[in-house]
Amino acid sequence: MKVFGPVPSRRLGQSLGINNIPPKRCSYSCVYCQLGRTDKMQIDRQAFYSPEELEEELETKLGQLDKSGDRVDYITFVTDGEPELDINIGKEIELFKRFGIKIAVICNSSLVWDSRVRKELCSADWVSLKVDTVDEDIWRKIDRPHGKLSLERILEGIMEFSEEFSGQLVTETMLVQGINDSGKSLAETAKFIKKAGPSYACLLVPTRPPAESGIKRPDNESIKKAYEIYTKEGLSVKLIIGDEGESFVMGNDIKNDILDIVSVHPIKRQVLKRLILQRGGTQDIIEEMIKSADIESFEHEGNTFYIRKADKRE
Repeated sequence: MKVFGPVPSRRLGQSLGINNIPPKRCSYSCVYCQLGRTDKMQIDRQAFYSPEELEEELETKLGQLDKSGDRVDYITFVTDGEPELDINIGKEIELFKRFGIKIAVICNSSLVWDSRVRKELCSADWVSLKVDTVDEDIWRKIDRPHGKLSLERILEGIMEFSEEFSGQLVTETMLVQGINDSGKSLAETAKFIKKAGPSYACLLVPTRPPAESGIKRPDNESIKKAYEIYTKEGLSVKLIIGDEGESFVMGNDIKNDILDIVSVHPIKRQVLKRLILQRGGTQDIIEEMIKSADIESFEHEGNTFYIRKADKRE
C-alpha cells in the first residue's frame, strides 16, 4: 500500500500519507533518520509508481474513511525516502486535487535548486522545507548529503522557492545535541530562515530511534535557547519536541494497516497495543508479526518502538 493512515501529525492534524518513494531512496542519510541509514543514495529523479495507480488507491482509501466517518485534514507526501526524487510528483499533486483536500509535502529541500522541482512543489497547498543548518561542515555531519549536492545551491533554491510559492511555507530544523545546537549555528540558521519568510519555523528533536547510535536530543536549556534565538530573529516558532497523539486510524485488516503505518512511522509499544485492542484484536498480533520478520523493535529513550523491517518495505 502506498497510501496509509490517517496518522496524527504534529503539524497537520489527521494526515493521510502518500508514500511515493521506495525505501530507502534519498539524497541524504541523516544521522537522526527514523528509518535508518540510506542504502540507495541518489539525486537523479525518476518515475517510481504510476500516478494513476496512486490516485486509484487514494480514492479507495478515502471512500473507506468516508464510510467510517474518519476525517482527513491533509493528503501528505511523507515517504520512505525523499519525495522530490519522484519525477511524477507534480502530476500526482494535480491528480489528487480533485478530492478537495489540502495537499502537503514534507521534503528535505535538497533538490529545490532545480526549477522543475520548485514548479511542481508550487502546486501543493503546504510545503515544509528542511533547514538543519547553513554551515557546510555541520550540514555534511548531520544530513550526510549525496556527494554531488551543494549547500549553497540548495539555500539559493529555498530562497527562490519562497518567492515563487503562494501556499503555506514552513521550515523545520532538527536539533541534535552537540552538532547543530550551538548558539552560533542557531543564530546563522535563524537569520537565513527569516529571509525565506515562512509562516512559521519548526524546531524538532529526535523522538524516535535514530539511524546512528549516540544521537541525542538537546537538553531543555539548549531547546529553550534555540527557541529564544529564533523568536528574537522575528520568527513564529513551533516547538515539536513531544510525540504525536494516538489517533491513528486502522480498518478491519489489522496486520496490513499496521504494516502500512510502521513502514514510515515508528509506533510506541503502548500505542500499538491500544490500537489493536480497540479494533478487537489481541496483543499476540505483535508477537506474530515479529516472528514472521515483518516488523522489528527498537529501544529509544526508555521506550520500545516498532518499525517495518527494511527488507520488507518494498
